Amino acid sequence: MKIAILGAGAFGTALGGILADKGYDIDYYDSKIEKENLAEVLKGAKYIVLAVPSMAAPHLLPYLPKNTPLIVATKGFLDAHNFKDFSDYMVLSGPGFAADIKDGKPTHLTATDQRVVELFETDFLTFDKTSDKNGVLMCGALKNIYAIYAGYLNLRPGSLEHEKYLTEVAAEMQVLLLANDGLPDTVKLACGIGDLRLTCDFPSRNYEFGQILRENSKAKPEKTVEGLTALSKVKRGEIKVPDTALKLRELMLLSNDWSFNEVK
Repeated sequence: MKIAILGAGAFGTALGGILADKGYDIDYYDSKIEKENLAEVLKGAKYIVLAVPSMAAPHLLPYLPKNTPLIVATKGFLDAHNFKDFSDYMVLSGPGFAADIKDGKPTHLTATDQRVVELFETDFLTFDKTSDKNGVLMCGALKNIYAIYAGYLNLRPGSLEHEKYLTEVAAEMQVLLLANDGLPDTVKLACGIGDLRLTCDFPSRNYEFGQILRENSKAKPEKTVEGLTALSKVKRGEIKVPDTALKLRELMLLSNDWSFNEVK
């Protein structure tokens, strides 16, 4: 069975490695390689795995077949509206660094469909499950935003202040999911508090860039920082932000002078 993986970066190849080891025929699409033919990569694929950066994903979605099962492994979507035309899509998310997956380190993720579990589960890669696709997508975007703020506040992992922040943010994420057609309990899964904890620490780019912004509010990221893109979407009003989401509202105000305003 052929599976097309869109995104030949660290995470895409980590997922592809698992599938290849299981005997599946894997073909990668790398948008950075001009000679790569998307139609050829998609031809005959029984599943499509979306693993490109969130900024690139919307440009690819119009060209994908809408009836082929789509596994969304890209983090950064604030809701499911990008996938309204797809008849069959599912989400894979959670606290997994690509390097850890490639090295076979124990990793626990969240899946919204049993087929994801059957495709990717190994002795080191396990899953919890939920039907809340909107909530899983939101968690994958919000945790990057909050990780930037954790870095900006210089919260040291393991400290009481850091633990207090994680607890408060998890509660705030539940409020945000409830206000945007998600299930608050999704935050309790690997895609929620598990990924939040992983991302609010080194070597997360979001956490590290938050620390850079603390020293220089005009700093520009040298690599993709997904939280900046997600934060710009929040500020454009792509989700409802209740008055009780105090930390996100504080960050939105604080970020007015940040370079993320140049991120489209």
